[in-house]
Amino acid sequence: MPRCELTGKSPEVKNLVSHSNIKTKSVALPNVQQKRLFSNILGQMVNLKLAASTIRSIDHVGSLDKFVLNQPDARLSKRALTLKTRMLRKLRGQTSKRTKSKKAE
Repeated sequence: MPRCELTGKSPEVKNLVSHSNIKTKSVALPNVQQKRLFSNILGQMVNLKLAASTIRSIDHVGSLDKFVLNQPDARLSKRALTLKTRMLRKLRGQTSKRTKSKKAE
């Protein structure tokens, strides 16, 4: 079943209710697309399966990096969680290099 790797959006089971109140089970699938997005922190393109609503949310926030770093770990898939940890490691590495260079001056 399709599932968004960043928001965890998955298929929903719903009832179609007729005029005579007969309920029929139905499945609503999210609009999941394969998308390549650029990560500024990592400096490379990243392939992800994203729902169309998630793509709009990423555009609204401004970048993939901001969206992933603000997303709770429970919602992220394994691939997205490794992406987030790689971003955090890269950011920590850059900050430690900056503090070392300031101490040398």
